[in-house]
Amino acid sequence: MTLVAPTVADYEASADLATLVIRTTEGDAVGITAEQLRLCCKCAHCTRARFDDRFPEAFPGIAITEIGDLGYGLNISFSDGHNRGIYPKPYLLSLAGR
Repeated sequence: MTLVAPTVADYEASADLATLVIRTTEGDAVGITAEQLRLCCKCAHCTRARFDDRFPEAFPGIAITEIGDLGYGLNISFSDGHNRGIYPKPYLLSLAGR
């Protein structure tokens, strides 16, 4: 028997744009808040800001403004103008506790 890890089958922003809703290949639906996504961005800009102690501790009221599917991951844009973050699909599932 071969076990296959679940992956992202579909996704969308919630109606209020505050959550990324992910549906897995197992049929589960999980959510990750826009604030959690923004706080967990691993792009070079955010990594450098963390290194320099310039990264905010919170992003209250942040919203998802656009989602681009790159195949292996999602490029998510936020209401603060940040659009550099690429979130590999396994990383998204780990953020959702999967």
